[in-house]
Amino acid sequence: MSAPAKLRQAMAAARWRSSAVVFAFAAPMALAVGALAWRVAGPAQAALAAAALLAAAVPVALHRRRAFDDRWAARRLNADVAMQDSADLLFAESATLGPLQQLQRERLEQHLATARSLDLRTPWPARALALAGFAGVVTAAALLLWPATPAERAAAERAARDAAVPEATHYVLTGSQLDIAPPAYTGLPVRTETTLSAQAPEGARLRWRLRFSPQPEAMALRLHDGRTLPMQREGEDWVAEHTLVRSTLYRLVPTGALPLADDALHRLDAQPDQAPQLRVIAPERSLSLRSEGQRTWALEFEASDDHGLGPARLQVTLAQGSGEQVTVSERSVAVRGEGEPKLRRYRQSLDLASLGLAEGDDLIVRLEVADNRTPAPQRARSASLILRWPMPPSGESTGMEGLVKKTLPAYFRSQRQIIIDAEALVAEKPRLAADAFLDRSDAIGVDQRILRMRYGQFLGEENAGQPEAPPHEDGEAHGEDDGHDHGDEGGAALGGAIRVLEEYGHTHDDAEAATLLDPETRALLKQALDAMWSSEGELRQGQPARALPHAYRALGFIKQVQQASRIYLARVGLELAPIDEARRMTGKREGLGDRRTGLVPAETKDSPVPALWRALDADGALELQPFADWLQANETKLEDPLSLVAALDALRAQPDSPEHRQHLRALLWPLLPAPVAGVAPRAAPDAAGAAYLDALTEEPSP
Repeated sequence: MSAPAKLRQAMAAARWRSSAVVFAFAAPMALAVGALAWRVAGPAQAALAAAALLAAAVPVALHRRRAFDDRWAARRLNADVAMQDSADLLFAESATLGPLQQLQRERLEQHLATARSLDLRTPWPARALALAGFAGVVTAAALLLWPATPAERAAAERAARDAAVPEATHYVLTGSQLDIAPPAYTGLPVRTETTLSAQAPEGARLRWRLRFSPQPEAMALRLHDGRTLPMQREGEDWVAEHTLVRSTLYRLVPTGALPLADDALHRLDAQPDQAPQLRVIAPERSLSLRSEGQRTWALEFEASDDHGLGPARLQVTLAQGSGEQVTVSERSVAVRGEGEPKLRRYRQSLDLASLGLAEGDDLIVRLEVADNRTPAPQRARSASLILRWPMPPSGESTGMEGLVKKTLPAYFRSQRQIIIDAEALVAEKPRLAADAFLDRSDAIGVDQRILRMRYGQFLGEENAGQPEAPPHEDGEAHGEDDGHDHGDEGGAALGGAIRVLEEYGHTHDDAEAATLLDPETRALLKQALDAMWSSEGELRQGQPARALPHAYRALGFIKQVQQASRIYLARVGLELAPIDEARRMTGKREGLGDRRTGLVPAETKDSPVPALWRALDADGALELQPFADWLQANETKLEDPLSLVAALDALRAQPDSPEHRQHLRALLWPLLPAPVAGVAPRAAPDAAGAAYLDALTEEPSP
């Protein structure tokens, strides 16, 4: 440290020592003065007198600090022989010093810088301070322990009577403490609230510690559902414990001659433990198809919980077979998560060979995760993920049973068989007779027509009215005795259309069947039908080679239909009773309802909410008990019943309060029943209309 800095620090320490000496002498004096004031006026005046004496010592200390200037410091430094009575040079201006004085000043500064310490403080006056302290303590003790005079005793009694607490009119809550201990599985710390309303996890242990003035004879907590929790007295405190199972309202109920100053309801909100939340990360789709050479299936899930996750298991189900021969085997695999206790990721890779997955099988998995809730943990399951190993393409698939198509692409495979048959016929043409070749080509054309009719059902096409198949090249009509089966293609008698519907199951009469496919798929299917029509025409004329391009084009459109993203099936709608053919067109009206029968008014549930809502907006007395009974019966059906209970209780305490009326009315607004749909009355008919209606109601003449 440099010499000037060390010198400034030493001078500041000397000034503080001087101030400390002043206050050390003032402290015993303040003690004696305070004892005297205590004896005469009381403790408040004693503290004031002692503080005043110490405050008077402040200017004395400041005055003494002024004496510690540069001249005083020079005198203190010159007491050291090494300073050679030249300490004044340290405080002189450098410009006023000569060369020798500058040299001497540098020597002094070097001496101060190399000195181990520099202490300019004056020593403590230990003896004087000890005598002053002893005198102050003895004086204060004598003043405090001296027996009181009769006048002093009378004054003390009079002061006590003046300061006496007035007679109590209410029990007043002077202190409250609510300790909340959450369930151990939550990992939340125990906390303390100073208010009587709080939020706590479901299952938390609550402990009240209350203090009243004056003390009641007994104290209890009354819940809004009628239950009562008695409180036990421990010293000056009243204590009670309760396990918070559900949200509730409560109030303090004292037993004694006085009422409670504040008997408002207090609210305890139970925060329920949330079930784990699961999210599937991989695969992205719920249905995956096994790729060629795939041996494993990678799965990844993410789970989160508000208080921590527990064990997790992967449920694996293998479905094998088809139809009524399906066998199902299940197994459970424990999985370990990675990450924090409240947020984990689960990764699992399934070995398809060890699970026994084969062609035509479905492997279904879902993750089940539990939380740490005790005693009954909550569990959550993810969406089912399916890995399907498709069967290899099969041959002809015939028939279309019912309106619900289980696998629609299965009906789109016979077009390939038609192409195979046509190509085989073209290859065998040199070895076949002309009639045999024409018959086989015509038979393939008939198959093409039947397939086209099946596809047409998806577009709502009618069979009747379509152009007949083209004739043979020789101009002869294609008759029923030409050597192969045509099906029922001839003219149908009355009612034959119904047999056609029963045989082929047409769905074009259903309003929803016309929208079986989305618009893009319908357009593709329409192009496939057009190509089938061209292929059918060439086959029926004995030209299979010319029919193949159209057949291939139809097959291409069908493949695009197979890859359509969605198929819209007909909804299950209203099913009307079948028409009674024996009664149809007979004009019989027995059993028919009267069209003029009036509408039956809609019945609404009886609720006191509308009446109370209207009454709250008007002046006058209120009938609150019906609503209270209704609220108690429907408490579990309401979103926030405790707010209604609190508002109703406040209104009962102050029935004329406009604020309480409007608050309850606002809470009742969402509970008002929705108005029933009204029907506008029919306009009165004029003379012509009345005559027409009268004619409809007249009995027909025999």
